[in-house]
Amino acid sequence: MKFTSYWLDTAPKGSIERSQTTVEGRTDVAVVGGGLTGVVAALHLARQGAKVHLFEQHTVGFGASGRNGGMATTGMSIGIRDAVEKLGFERAASLYRTYGQAVDLIEKLVTDEGIDCDFARPGKLILASKAAHLHGFEKTADLLNTRLGVETQVVPRTELRREIGSDVFHGGMTESKSASLHVGKYIRGLGEAAERAGVTIHEDAPVLKLTRLGSGHELETSRGRMQADQVLLATGAYTRRPFRWHQVRIAPVGSFIIATEPLDESVCDDLLPTRRVASDSKNLLNYFRITPDNRLLFGGRARFAMSNPQSDEKSGKLLRDAMVHTFPQLSDTRIDYCWGGVVDMTLDRMVKAGQHDGVYYSMGYAGHGVQMATYMGRAMAEYMSGVPEANIWRDFEFRRIPGHFGPPWFLPIAGTYYKFKDHVS
Repeated sequence: MKFTSYWLDTAPKGSIERSQTTVEGRTDVAVVGGGLTGVVAALHLARQGAKVHLFEQHTVGFGASGRNGGMATTGMSIGIRDAVEKLGFERAASLYRTYGQAVDLIEKLVTDEGIDCDFARPGKLILASKAAHLHGFEKTADLLNTRLGVETQVVPRTELRREIGSDVFHGGMTESKSASLHVGKYIRGLGEAAERAGVTIHEDAPVLKLTRLGSGHELETSRGRMQADQVLLATGAYTRRPFRWHQVRIAPVGSFIIATEPLDESVCDDLLPTRRVASDSKNLLNYFRITPDNRLLFGGRARFAMSNPQSDEKSGKLLRDAMVHTFPQLSDTRIDYCWGGVVDMTLDRMVKAGQHDGVYYSMGYAGHGVQMATYMGRAMAEYMSGVPEANIWRDFEFRRIPGHFGPPWFLPIAGTYYKFKDHVS
């Protein structure tokens, strides 16, 4: 079993050396973070004519962009009914539609840049972990179908076998616009597209210090210094010093994934015959899908802990137990990959994007980063170019997490709270 991301392990390696680049002089824009937000923003800024340098602590896609489930869904992290209650219908509907537009943007980028990343739109399946949750699905489907024009279908328990080879759920809800893709190939393809547009990518080049110089900044990296007229911070849950203001507003929540050995086509047809991307309805949810080479990828918030080799292994064992509980037919199946990463959660689980002390930022995707990070990469390029309405999150307050001073000491407490919510919901 490999303790590394399946996506990054099976994506083609780039041919351009990015760890020996020269860091000096001046640039129009410095992008900090080589995930989807940073790379897509750099690509679009360069297309607008800006000179762009991107700085990545490790390699492009090393963080959440290369460690997720490979799903781009049309749903929001807090749910459309909760959003309507908190924000009102018009604003909630606008945000919800943006997630669908974000999936459309992924498809456009894949097509325009010729990125071979197994992009498909099989739709999404949400599964009711408790009988009471199915009643909530019915309310949600009615709202989506009647007021938002989103084709959504509730699947009763008696008909659920047409969607999933499992008997542990109480029903489900489906839609047809969500997508699956090989995110390793996607992010690496975007990196190459950005370089073709003129972006200089510096890997193994963490930003160690940021100094305000008039209207711009000076960035000190492990390989030199560079001045920039504008800076975009796109580090998400991997935000560290010198960006403390942002760090204490993000909870880095561990998310862990296992991937089985390749399965026979007939087994995949039994597990997920429609090949939809799937998740259950718990707060500490599990999510799963079939990969392009017929593995079952099974992930979730197995433990509220940070990712490291020991934590990944412990979480992998819990995920295997959950997988076998869901799919007993896989009890003898080998696990080939086990890895972890961190999801960037804000206090209200909403995206935060704007400007603080002269630094632009976009983060807080709460597990929906494949689509929303892509969308916000393009949006921040427009926002930084003087189009404020491009940033749909610009009016959302970015509040500090109480008691957060750097190390996420509060994660076990949060995990206990959400386990309790799952028990009583």
